[in-house]
Amino acid sequence: MSTAALKHLSWAEYLERERRAQTKSEFYLGEVFAMAGASRWHNVIVGNLVRRLSEALDDRPCEVYPSDMRVRCPNGLGTYPDVSVACDPEFEDHHGDTLLNPVVIVEVLSPSTESCDRGTKFQAYRGLNSLKEYVLVSQEKPFIEHYLRQSEFEQWVLTSIDLPDGQLVLPTLDVSLPVAEVYARVDFAEVTQQPSPEE
Repeated sequence: MSTAALKHLSWAEYLERERRAQTKSEFYLGEVFAMAGASRWHNVIVGNLVRRLSEALDDRPCEVYPSDMRVRCPNGLGTYPDVSVACDPEFEDHHGDTLLNPVVIVEVLSPSTESCDRGTKFQAYRGLNSLKEYVLVSQEKPFIEHYLRQSEFEQWVLTSIDLPDGQLVLPTLDVSLPVAEVYARVDFAEVTQQPSPEE
C-alpha cells in the first residue's frame, strides 16, 4: 500500500470506481490506497522482465503482464504487481482487467514499498492457489530473492541470487533469465544517488 487510505469501499464499489479513474489505487480489506509513481530504474527493470519473459514464453499459452494488470487475491487484496504471469489466464469478468490466477508474481523493491511487498502483499499473494513463485528484485544492486512454493508442505523455499552473472530460474515456467538481462541498462551508481519518486 503506497499512501494513506482514501475511503472504505466494497470490492464492487472499488472496481467500479477504479475502472473510471485516471490513476491507479490498491484495495485492501475495504480500504483504498492511491498508488505513487515509480522511478526510472524501477521501470527499466520491469521493462526488462516483461520483455525477456514474453520472449521466453512466446510459444506457450502464458501471458506476461506489466503493472497495469490488476490481481485480486481471495483474502481481500486487489493490487497491481510489477510483473505477473498467467498460463491459461482467468479473469474476474468480461472486462479482462482483473487477473485471478497468476503463477508467478514479481515485485521490484522501492524504499517506500519494500516492507509491504515482503509482508502484507506476500501474505495476501500466498492465498492465491495458482501462485507458485514470488520474486523480489532490488533496484539498488544486483540482488534477487526467489520464493518457490512447495505444494506438498505448503512451504516457500527462498533462493537468493546476488551475482551479476547468476541466473533467475523459474521452474514453473521452465525459464531461466540471466541476472545481467534483468538489470540491462541499469546504472547502479545513479540509482543510489537519486531518490525514488515514491519516497
